[in-house]
Amino acid sequence: MIWRLMVLGGACVLFLGAGAQDGRSLRRTVTFHRTQQDESQRQVRTRPRRDSSSSSSSRDSSHGPPFTSCRIPLTSAEHKVLDDNTHETGFNGDDGSSFTLTWVGDGTGVILVLSTISAPIDSFLEGGSSRLYRSTDYGKSFHDISYRINNTFIRKEFGVTGGPGNSLHVILTADTPVVDNPGGVIFTSTDAGVTFNSVQLPFHLAQPITFHFLNPDYLVVISIDAGLWLSLDFGAKWTKVHDGAHSFMWGAGVTLFFSYSPIGTVEADRRGELLLKRTEDLGKTFTTIAENIFSFGYIGGFLFTSVMEEMRSPRVIYVSSDQGNNFNRAQLPSASTEQFYSVLDGDEDMIFMHVDNPGDTFFGTMYTSDDRGILYSKSLERHLFGGQRKSDFTNITSLRGAYLTNKLEEDGRIRSVISFDRGGEWRLLNKPENVECGEKVTNCNLHIHGEHSRYNRIIPMLALSEPTAIGLVIAHGGVGDSLSSSQHPDVFVSADGGYNWRGTLRGPHHYSILDSGGLIVAVEAQHEGQVKTIKFSTDEGQCWKAYNFTEQPFFFAGLASEPGTKAMNISVWGYRPEDDGQPMWVAVTIDFQSLLTRECDDQDYEEWLAHSTGDGDPETDGCVLGYKETFRRLKKLSICRNGRDYVVSRKQSPCLCTREDYLCDYGYYRHENSSECVRQPNTADQTLEVCLNGEEEELLTSGYRKVPSDRCEGGFTPQPRVETVIRPCGVKPSLSPPASQSSTSAHFDTPRERMVLILVCTGAGIIVLVAIGSAVLTVRRVVYRNRTPVYRFSNLRIQDDDNCVTADLESGTSSNGTAFQQDSDDDLIE
Repeated sequence: MIWRLMVLGGACVLFLGAGAQDGRSLRRTVTFHRTQQDESQRQVRTRPRRDSSSSSSSRDSSHGPPFTSCRIPLTSAEHKVLDDNTHETGFNGDDGSSFTLTWVGDGTGVILVLSTISAPIDSFLEGGSSRLYRSTDYGKSFHDISYRINNTFIRKEFGVTGGPGNSLHVILTADTPVVDNPGGVIFTSTDAGVTFNSVQLPFHLAQPITFHFLNPDYLVVISIDAGLWLSLDFGAKWTKVHDGAHSFMWGAGVTLFFSYSPIGTVEADRRGELLLKRTEDLGKTFTTIAENIFSFGYIGGFLFTSVMEEMRSPRVIYVSSDQGNNFNRAQLPSASTEQFYSVLDGDEDMIFMHVDNPGDTFFGTMYTSDDRGILYSKSLERHLFGGQRKSDFTNITSLRGAYLTNKLEEDGRIRSVISFDRGGEWRLLNKPENVECGEKVTNCNLHIHGEHSRYNRIIPMLALSEPTAIGLVIAHGGVGDSLSSSQHPDVFVSADGGYNWRGTLRGPHHYSILDSGGLIVAVEAQHEGQVKTIKFSTDEGQCWKAYNFTEQPFFFAGLASEPGTKAMNISVWGYRPEDDGQPMWVAVTIDFQSLLTRECDDQDYEEWLAHSTGDGDPETDGCVLGYKETFRRLKKLSICRNGRDYVVSRKQSPCLCTREDYLCDYGYYRHENSSECVRQPNTADQTLEVCLNGEEEELLTSGYRKVPSDRCEGGFTPQPRVETVIRPCGVKPSLSPPASQSSTSAHFDTPRERMVLILVCTGAGIIVLVAIGSAVLTVRRVVYRNRTPVYRFSNLRIQDDDNCVTADLESGTSSNGTAFQQDSDDDLIE
């Protein structure tokens, strides 16, 4: 999964857990760097430590509780097979400070490697020399193809941009000086780097070019003068479609959202002066869908905007689930300029949202949304969010509904919690089965290191799981009553999505999943030493074998394998000091397919019921989110390979509804150690007023709402929401056509006729008064219609307006926003 950062509310909006362009493509690019060890250690020492250690504890890491794991020696025959299928490449004469690897297409075996080095400090612009290499055999051999791009310097920060899915499209951006050049230069390839075309741009790039998530011919980028440029023919021709662009994101289909400043001010986003536009025809026409926004973001079909409704008022979030046609205010606590919102994860069913607590607290509250992204329920309090705006929130992609994160306790301790029902309930992780804490430890649980620890260089990589490796999770952690940076992290493995764990490797490691979970490889992290050994397991980490892949150790930079876990090749990258004092980049690729030669057959697989605890009622065992899921997966003792054609097989069956199939409704929370939803303090009654889609409804809630995507049937059914009032809201009444005037004058001469005239005039006067009153109400309703629909609990002071009315919005648009900050897909491995 590609982690992206988007922060809403403060200076930005945090997007964590969304893949490239809303998770619609795999990570295909990784960057390795040569590092200076003394600098790394100095940075570690200056980072503030947030753990349970006493002030007298030293920085010298101590090991956690001991555990044993199976070690099997490599046979001489196995060693020979691996020797024959291990390929080492030395990049002689290449003094690049970083190597960027990009996989092109699926199953093609093509890897493009860009080597770059920074220019001298006194150069006018950051530039550098670069070399381009190409492999067609999954990294077993490389060829220098720099001549195909005329030995041009390539911009280090842009690297190699690969197309979506199985496309063979590639873009490289030349390092072209801005002065005396009308525009930049890019090199494009449609055949995975066999040939390249040089394209002169009519502008200079301010950022890497972005592909459409499906069509590789559609490109979009912002220039250094804030122009928004589109190409519909893979860069051959470019059209400037808008000025003053600030950020953009692809939506559904060919919809493109972008924020811009009409006056071109540099800090328009900080003052909330941006406008949000949408084009649905690739730049031919535009629609302004939000005004006065700070930022925006798009994930899982939901469009988010951040806006300050009044000067110096806290910022709030507006959400659209229909590509910006209608916005609704998210029922979340507002955020000051010092706070932020963070979209942790999301899909078409629900959103995980973190709301920062006031002050420098390093924690906040996590909420989960309904299927429209509007109503939010409290999921986890004191959710850890580090000072560098790093969240430990992790989606365990190998098991449906499983999420892992850390919380900051009141005493300052950090503890890991896990949810198996999409945030409905959180619990501490079980103690690993092969670890004992000892008598002095009061609470013995496994605690997992996350992004906060990686940022502080406590661990080399985050928890790893893959959708094709069912139930498998690999993570760094420690066992005890809390997480500690002074304790040496070890590697733990779960084969059932996080229910049960086992200590598997002592000390920090780099690890990777191959062959759809049939093979795990790991290299021990050496901060100062050199590496020459790789470990591998064919039984989900229960037993390991070690193989020395080189006779000349080198400094480790990272592991690399083809995205998607289907490959059986792994490349170990690093650099080796040479006699002349210059380091030489080295890549060693090991092909395990020659070791695991047997294809798996039916006898190698078993039926596995996900989420099964093995105790309790067999009718409900394994029921999560309303249904059971049984997978066909590889037996631990089967030594064979799944192969590239392996497809995850599953069977699903519905379950009876229980309380666990429901989230606590807005204004309610799940009491600790209980599945019952109780009302939040200061909530006077259960009334929820809704003004949405032309009707204002006053509803009663029992405190429960079904988890989005839950498919349970029958069973527990909370008291349903009862519609007590339904009345028009924001709908302009249709006017009757005016009565046609007669061409003949009427005369009222008799007393009876005069009496009739008086009565008629009196009645007409009353009608006029009623009409005036109706007109006033109509105007108010029209105003209501042009305002964002609002949900409101009676006395829950989430918003300032008690009349379901928000700030006036011009031309039927909402004042919203959210700036998306583009992150590189590069993964820094040091």
